[in-house]
Amino acid sequence: MSSDVTEPKWSLRLPADCSIAAIRSVYDLIREAFGRQDRLEIDCSSVDKADVTSIQLLLSTARTGEAQGRPVVFTSFSQSLRNTLRRAGFASDAMIDQHFPQKKDGT
Repeated sequence: MSSDVTEPKWSLRLPADCSIAAIRSVYDLIREAFGRQDRLEIDCSSVDKADVTSIQLLLSTARTGEAQGRPVVFTSFSQSLRNTLRRAGFASDAMIDQHFPQKKDGT
């Protein structure tokens, strides 16, 4: 967990396996982290296995945060996760950025 005095946040690093076989435990991790603070950062750099279930969970997390006024940002998408996003229909980086808010170099 990292903290910022001006803007409380909780950082979560996703596990390597975010496929359907492990999605329940990933859901539990996100749910616990989401309940802790007003702002949630999800580090996706370690994801080696991803499929449409992980995309659905991340998209739902972003939308839920937006609806509740609780920012959710994603950091460091792994190449595996980016490939899965493209296979799921997110054809460009701009489209990915539109649906999955990402932290950019220190912001």
